[in-house]
Amino acid sequence: MEALKIESSADFYNLINSEKVVLVDFYADWCGPCKMQSPIVDELAEEAGEKFTVAKLNTDKCTDVCIKYFVSSIPTIIVFKNGEAVEKSVGLTDKAELSDMLLKHI
Repeated sequence: MEALKIESSADFYNLINSEKVVLVDFYADWCGPCKMQSPIVDELAEEAGEKFTVAKLNTDKCTDVCIKYFVSSIPTIIVFKNGEAVEKSVGLTDKAELSDMLLKHI
């Protein structure tokens, strides 16, 4: 199972305001490091089950969200809990680090 694709700001805000912890990968189709990050994020999504949600946000389609959360480099990973950003990683991040980011907040 792939990570949930977010292509509108409304979908993003609906998702992060859920009761689950949400990991969001901010990416762009043209970004080389984002293409390397993508399979790692998808693998995490497969393992998520009901514990948390994993999503990918296309930065070219949701620039207002990127501005709000100070996403100026991609890939950027942000973990949200109860609608609030609680953890952030900029640059290519390995699976172990992503798992640690999530497990702190579940």
